[in-house]
Amino acid sequence: MSSLRNAVSRRAHKERAQPHDRRKFGLLEKHKDYVVRAKAFHQKEETLRKLREKAAFRNPDEFYFKMVKTKTVDGVHRPESIANKYSQEELMLMKTQDAGYILQKIQSDRKKIEKLSSMLHSLDSEPQNKHIYFAEDREEAREMQLKPSSSSRKPGFGEVPDNIKRKMEGSYRELEERKRRVNELEKVYMDMVLKKELQKKGRKRKLREDEIVCPTTKPIYKWRTERKR
Repeated sequence: MSSLRNAVSRRAHKERAQPHDRRKFGLLEKHKDYVVRAKAFHQKEETLRKLREKAAFRNPDEFYFKMVKTKTVDGVHRPESIANKYSQEELMLMKTQDAGYILQKIQSDRKKIEKLSSMLHSLDSEPQNKHIYFAEDREEAREMQLKPSSSSRKPGFGEVPDNIKRKMEGSYRELEERKRRVNELEKVYMDMVLKKELQKKGRKRKLREDEIVCPTTKPIYKWRTERKR
């Protein structure tokens, strides 16, 4: 019976649209839309009820350590500055870990650049292998020299298939992008190492422009010579 019931064509009931005189109010809300809206409304209502209950039963003598570390400015709680949250040794350790991560990424990208360069160089360079022919006399040697060799013909770039061309162009773009990224990472690494060295103990001063042998845009520092035990 179920198969016969499905075989009979039935009328497709369409959803009722918004009346023409109420088009300015947007789409007509369906029951599923009302369920979502009502659920969100009751959830917000329950949250407000819990907050009112907690405020009503709050203990006036309760104490939290955060009360000491915050202050109220225009009715808004502002936490104290966390600039001195870490000690000098902890900051040095974090900077060392960051510099180590940057150095690891630089070494990884350099290995990938070497691999890409060697692969593209092998594709662009001519084959170095040579075949040696032995002749019985001078006449046969002259004929061998005049005869064109099949291995000497190198296919041009136009004869390479389109998919190989696209892959080679993508590899060249990746190579240039990785070189640019390595240069940027090296600059970041040098800046991080300089900041780390400046945080260490020891008297140092920034050199003036007339004291610098090779002018550069970055500041150069000189440490005072100290005797090590």
